[in-house]
Amino acid sequence: MAYDLDNKLVVGVSSRALFDLTYENRIFEEDGVEAYCQYQIEHENEVLSPGPGFPLVKALLNLNELPGREGRVEVIIMSRNSPDTSLRVFKAIEHYGLNITRAVLASGASLAPYLTAFKTDLFLSAYEDDVQRAIDSNIAAGIICTEGIQTYDCEHQIRQIRIAFDGDAVLFSDESERIYQEQGLEAFEENERRNANNPLQAGPFAKFLKTLSELQKDFPGEEAPIRTALVTTRCAPAHERVIRTLRAWDVRIDEVFFLGGIRKKDVLQAFGAHIFFDDQSVHTEPASEVVPAARVPYKNRDVSEEIEKKDSS
Repeated sequence: MAYDLDNKLVVGVSSRALFDLTYENRIFEEDGVEAYCQYQIEHENEVLSPGPGFPLVKALLNLNELPGREGRVEVIIMSRNSPDTSLRVFKAIEHYGLNITRAVLASGASLAPYLTAFKTDLFLSAYEDDVQRAIDSNIAAGIICTEGIQTYDCEHQIRQIRIAFDGDAVLFSDESERIYQEQGLEAFEENERRNANNPLQAGPFAKFLKTLSELQKDFPGEEAPIRTALVTTRCAPAHERVIRTLRAWDVRIDEVFFLGGIRKKDVLQAFGAHIFFDDQSVHTEPASEVVPAARVPYKNRDVSEEIEKKDSS
């Protein structure tokens, strides 16, 4: 009988998201693919250090060890590496005791076509093109920040996974963000006040949040192994529509922060996020200094870039 991925939380993770391949990627960019392949083969017995996605992946895999939850989470290596250069990654997986047995090794080709085939709920990668194509296919995906925290404790056992999300263009669509960009703050607030009882449209991470929420329902509130937070620059009067949207979706968000311009970095550090998803690098880059962070690219890149310019000015 074929292995069934239905009713599982399927996470696709690239080798650069799981392990620290900063130096190796520099070789690839400066000297080309042949030099990179040769280096990986020559150093395949040297254990890679954990990367930004390592703590989250390890913690998610540990959910399978909870009584009655065996096999609930499936993590799949999805890499542009060739089979020949992937041995170093598999040796590192074995070294750290990660129960990852399945892989997609595309030898430089796009990974996007295989995400749907593997019923992927979340995809983490450092390669923007694959992440953008995943988002375009309505799969939750993030470009993991590889320039932030450089040391990850591979021995620490995470008892409760903490996942934080931005609102607009992440959990929700970018419809309201577009009004802010095109017409300004006053028009944005008036739109949200006028539509307070109309739920926001779902964004690229809405389905993933619902999957997490269903998993949380299997546990008493204080014993849930996953805790979620919404960290948004929204504030009153734009808060009501968010709350009513989450209520209409019947999803659980454990903590919500309406920051109204306060920087997210400090709140995320206090929350202890093991991953933070935001659509703007102006938020993910400083956040990655204290917690793992991943940028969620807009479907409309031009709008995203203009918003980032405005927010950073």
